[in-house]
Amino acid sequence: MPVGRFMLVLHSHMPYVLSHGKSPHGTDWLNESAVECYLPILDALDRLRNQGIKPRWTINMTPILAEQLDDEAFKAGFEEYCEEKIQFAIRDQQDFRAKGELWMEGLAAMWQRLFTKALVQFKHQWFRDICGAFRSFEEDGCIELITCGATHGYFPLLGTDESVQAQVKLAVSSHVKRFGKKPRGIWLPECAYRPGYAWKAPAGSDETVWDRKDVSEFLKENGIDFFFVDSHMIRGGEPLGTYWQKFPQLAELFARSKNLFTPPAEFRSEYEHYALPNGTVCFSRDPESTVKVWSGDVGYPGDEWYLEFHKQLYPGRLRYWRISPEKGDLGKKQPYDPWAAFENIGAHAADFVNIVKGTLGHYRGQAGRAGTLVAMYDTELFGHWWWEGPEFLYEIGKRMAADPDIQQASGSDVIDEDPPRHQIHLPEGSWGEGGYHSVWINPDNHWTWEKLYPAQKQMRKMAQTMAKGPAKEIVTQAARELILAEASDWQFLISTWAARDYAEIRFDDHIERFNRLAGIAEKVHSGGAMVSEEAAFLKDCQLKDAPFPELDLSYWATLDHPLPSATVPFS
Repeated sequence: MPVGRFMLVLHSHMPYVLSHGKSPHGTDWLNESAVECYLPILDALDRLRNQGIKPRWTINMTPILAEQLDDEAFKAGFEEYCEEKIQFAIRDQQDFRAKGELWMEGLAAMWQRLFTKALVQFKHQWFRDICGAFRSFEEDGCIELITCGATHGYFPLLGTDESVQAQVKLAVSSHVKRFGKKPRGIWLPECAYRPGYAWKAPAGSDETVWDRKDVSEFLKENGIDFFFVDSHMIRGGEPLGTYWQKFPQLAELFARSKNLFTPPAEFRSEYEHYALPNGTVCFSRDPESTVKVWSGDVGYPGDEWYLEFHKQLYPGRLRYWRISPEKGDLGKKQPYDPWAAFENIGAHAADFVNIVKGTLGHYRGQAGRAGTLVAMYDTELFGHWWWEGPEFLYEIGKRMAADPDIQQASGSDVIDEDPPRHQIHLPEGSWGEGGYHSVWINPDNHWTWEKLYPAQKQMRKMAQTMAKGPAKEIVTQAARELILAEASDWQFLISTWAARDYAEIRFDDHIERFNRLAGIAEKVHSGGAMVSEEAAFLKDCQLKDAPFPELDLSYWATLDHPLPSATVPFS
């Protein structure tokens, strides 16, 4: 009898970086993730399936990522990307051969074979349909596909309940269109949850305090059974650090939500799953196993024999060096040895399986019943940041399938076989640094919310008054610009200084387009006609920002189950 269940949850996401006729900075992010992460994970699943193994991984494909992967512009661009990398690898081979560096020449040949394999798999094994390939593994029982907010909007901070509703409803409709059935699970963007309470916008001049719906209510209304949070939210601990205390708007949000939540007196564990009052089930991330896979300092990805991420050979940007003993000095990196690297994967997979078994065994002895260890990661860790990661996933899938002490299970498997035994009230928080909202609202990105909140209110008004009139096409594109602006990625990139300029430009572009489209829509709704310049602008927006053709304006017009209208003073 197994000592417990293991649930691997992969969160696959990319903000809207796809280009139609242009080449913005972010397009390569999508191509890199496809060749380094999604295709290798499909290959690992294919090998497991051929051995009769169903690892039951829970995989999230965010709707905005799936929209891009299905777009013909991505498919053509990805093939060109692989062909270009093949030519760079051939050129590197010639350069290394001329210098007498035979080992490096062999590594360049490895890259040539790898990109050739990716191109062949993409075109001839998966027929240019990455989402369809993942669907085939779900239909064969190997994985469970779940969804996410449509564009990864940060639910607790969105300025209207209709904006949260639109993110969820659009996610479900997109999932049904692409995968043939409704998702039972969701990865909340940034694992961020907010209970319902009297809320005041933490940015802008509106001082109104009004009742917000619990995030879980939107899930329940749309048939979503389960979601995930970080472990501190299950245990009831306060967010780490004091940043929220230094930022008045964030401190006020914290105070409001804290009034609703009393830390539990009873024991709670991240190895249990809990029902919220409305029946929605939450799982939480295991902190013990996470660091072994996530950390480049103390985890497996930091092994000196694995491929170094940061050192690349220009102009092709191929990587030829290993992490090496001198991790911090790029000048002392030694040539990569793929044989030595891949020999380590088995040992690391075995160690991880033992950690999982030991953790589950300890919990079984403590609680007297089998628990579930939930290992949650960004998919892009495996292959992009940790080159050998997809092979590690293959190894743990194979080893756990042969181990009678572990049951591999998806989210639906767990709640169907073992319904939650306890109810929980969750505090507000996320899986970000500090456990609260400080990554997504702080003095560096506060201005984005000052622009978003008026736009979200304007979107609600337009959906209520213009959805069936002559301005419908314009309002629909405005809604598309708004949801792209809502992506939590922009605030994250601004906060971390990772591609900060790009994030600021992208956010501002979507908001400016929304505002201009809103003005044109008002004009047309009032009986005016678009001038040629305005019509050309609309067409440019529709070409440049084209996801979600099924977008339904009713998502923003009315709530499925609105709360009683009231303004509640805060004391």
